[in-house]
Amino acid sequence: MFCFGEQRRPRRPSLTPMIDVVFLLLVFFMLASQFGHDKALPIVSGGGAANYDGPPRLLEISPEALALNGVPVAVPDLARRLSALTNSPDDIIILRPDAGASLQRLIDVAETLNRAGFARLAVVE
Repeated sequence: MFCFGEQRRPRRPSLTPMIDVVFLLLVFFMLASQFGHDKALPIVSGGGAANYDGPPRLLEISPEALALNGVPVAVPDLARRLSALTNSPDDIIILRPDAGASLQRLIDVAETLNRAGFARLAVVE
């Protein structure tokens, strides 16, 4: 019979490279999750002391169109039509997104209103 030497125990694989990879992935995802926090919409909780007064200002947001108090309106005309319904830029404007409207669409409309000077926006279902 042939003798190839003593029987050795099988070596276990080293866990050090796997731990290194896990820590690199952890650092990567921690850093990657910090991007995109540079823009934030201010959120005011409901039930505050602010009362709603003046004519209705309900802006319905659907994926394709906008409707102000049930009347279709184009985005460029939105600020002009809302200024006719408000006494000051501090008046509350209610935004109601449709079930098919994306969150990005809601944010785009809110940013358009914010650039036009309307700062108090309320989002309802």
